[in-house]
Amino acid sequence: MRAFRDGMSPVRAGLIAVVIIAIGSWFAFSKDIPFTQTYRVQAVFENSNLVAPRSPVRIAGFDVGKVVEATRYGETELALVTMEITDEGRPVREDATMKIRPRLFLEGNFYVDLHPGTPAADELADGGMIPVAQTAIPVQLDQVLTALQSDTRRGLQGTLVGLGDALNSEPTAEEDARLDPDVQGLTGAQAINKSFETSVGALRGSAISGEALRGTQPRDLSRLIEGIAGTSRGLGRSEAALRELLTDFNATMAATASRAPELREAVRLLGPTAGNLRRGLASVNEALPPTQAFAREILPGVRETPATAAAAEPWLAQATPFFGPRELGGLLDDLTPATRDLASVTHTSRDLVPETELLSRCATEVFIPTGNIKVDDGEFSVDVENYKEFFYGAVAQAGEGQGFDGNGPLLRLSTPNGAHRVTSGRTNYQNLPLVGDLTSPPRRTSPAFPRTPPPLNRKRPCHRNPIPDVNGPSSVGPADGSRPNAPRPPVPPVEVGAVGNLARLVPIGSLATEDAR
Repeated sequence: MRAFRDGMSPVRAGLIAVVIIAIGSWFAFSKDIPFTQTYRVQAVFENSNLVAPRSPVRIAGFDVGKVVEATRYGETELALVTMEITDEGRPVREDATMKIRPRLFLEGNFYVDLHPGTPAADELADGGMIPVAQTAIPVQLDQVLTALQSDTRRGLQGTLVGLGDALNSEPTAEEDARLDPDVQGLTGAQAINKSFETSVGALRGSAISGEALRGTQPRDLSRLIEGIAGTSRGLGRSEAALRELLTDFNATMAATASRAPELREAVRLLGPTAGNLRRGLASVNEALPPTQAFAREILPGVRETPATAAAAEPWLAQATPFFGPRELGGLLDDLTPATRDLASVTHTSRDLVPETELLSRCATEVFIPTGNIKVDDGEFSVDVENYKEFFYGAVAQAGEGQGFDGNGPLLRLSTPNGAHRVTSGRTNYQNLPLVGDLTSPPRRTSPAFPRTPPPLNRKRPCHRNPIPDVNGPSSVGPADGSRPNAPRPPVPPVEVGAVGNLARLVPIGSLATEDAR
């Protein structure tokens, strides 16, 4: 008894056992682990679909929580599912969506597929609720079979048969004439397959349009629907206005249908136009960065523009009178006629300059080289270039022709009476020749004076003619002074002062005759 009294009393031992049993029962039957903090989310579904407690909650196939409870939502036919989400599944946003999915095909256990929402939305508070609009349930096999009753199946069969006939039948000639040229002669299925060639661009545009319809801010689409609903309610309150609207809309549609070919052509051209617009916008997009850089660089200059304009005002005040009609403006008015004439001269000089060039080339390539040739005249040679000999003869004739007796500047030649008569060409004195008699026959001319002038080819430029050989065989005349290839006259004539020849006075015995070249 003493030893027992020294140990634990029966009352204390019983209390300890009761506490241990109570704690064990709590862990066995409690839904929560004591002294731990959990994050719970509630969601409203159309029905629970056999989702039971401990059913997993998954994100992209990974378990992030479990179902705690599935009960009826208030007095409705909906189900309220409570879930615990671990830290791996957080945060759950206010726009999160949930779907109950089967873990096996069509039947079997179920799990909750969680999409945590977009980063732009706020995190759902602990114990927050996701509405039924953001949840979905799977379709059960019995629902599928219930929807397909006998009359529904017959209607579905007729629909499928009609669809097959429409896709596989070829259009008649009358129907083919109304079709677009790209699908004429094709069946419905072939036309649909052909449309896939252009579906990429069309669907891309549709996707962009659909994305744009979602708006840029949360609830943009819902606000649009609310606006449409308000518009519909307003139209419903005014039946007369709605009736007029429908009448006008019917007339508009009839007018549009009457212009169906033009509308079809416009729709056909809309694709290339959109492509060109897309390329144009791409070019504009590429040009925007340089334009922005240019705008940034030009800002300092723009800021200095007022100061520059203020500094330029004194110069402008002085320049205005200078450019006015009494100064430079009047001078320009006076110069206008001269400028107009100068422009005319410049215009006409386009024809003169080529001719001047031909004349210059003729002078430098033919006239001057010919004048630089020394005439070989035997004992009468002067050993100078023939152009100098021409000027020497001109000076000599000018000296010989000085009028000391009042008869004027005439060239006088002494021609004593003889048996040999010489005549000149026609002179300026009443257009008559000069005649003289010589005691001895005249000598030849050097170069020989031709009987007929050489032919002149006007189609050939002067500078392309060869330089004449004044000392060649054709330049030497007969010893008796007659012309080459000419009959010998009884009195050999000598033509004095022929145009185009050079003249020189040559002493013959006691006489002085003119030797024409």
